[in-house]
Amino acid sequence: MGLAVLKTERLYRQIANAIIAGIHGGDFVPGGALPPERELARQLGVSRSSVREALIALEMTGYVSIHTGTGVFVAQTLPQPSAGKETENFSLHDLLQAREAYESMLAGMAARNGSEAQRQQLLSLSAALQAFNENDAAFIEQDKGFHLLISEMSGNDLLREMMENLWNKRDSAHFRRLERHYADNTFADEMNADHQRIAEAIASGDEQAAQAAMRDHLQHVQQRLLG
Repeated sequence: MGLAVLKTERLYRQIANAIIAGIHGGDFVPGGALPPERELARQLGVSRSSVREALIALEMTGYVSIHTGTGVFVAQTLPQPSAGKETENFSLHDLLQAREAYESMLAGMAARNGSEAQRQQLLSLSAALQAFNENDAAFIEQDKGFHLLISEMSGNDLLREMMENLWNKRDSAHFRRLERHYADNTFADEMNADHQRIAEAIASGDEQAAQAAMRDHLQHVQQRLLG
């Protein structure tokens, strides 16, 4: 008899399943509040960011409702097991980590390879972004244009295509839900300050400064959204 194939489950899904087990086991009652993120992280021996990602997944599947500043509450009516399936095939932490590594490289290449016209276009995009002070659809579209232009400035069409694929994952329902709860009114302003530093470093042709500015930016995004 052959052995069953073992499946490695992502950490945030393991956390979500542990919370679901607690709900069904009566540890957390419908309508009641879950312990704070830090307490759940302590009890489970995991990071707060992994707990937050699990809570987003649980809200997406109908088990909890997140009220920023108030707490996370178990749904009054729990979903049927067949309905409570979370469909993302990647971790938000992994996505932000991948963007940090990949886009830092692209920023350095953009500083080295970008044309003068592209440098001026990037500075103009950065200036235009300063007019946005909410993390709404218009800001996100401008933000996308900024990051894709940097990938174009790398001078490598395949890298640009890969960047668009990475951005499309950032536009997932899971990520949008995370932003809805944790990208507050100061988020766009802080991101735009980062964008300005990135644009200035690339426009000056400073590869190391461009890489560092992009790395700092994406670490900043992770800190704001995942804690």
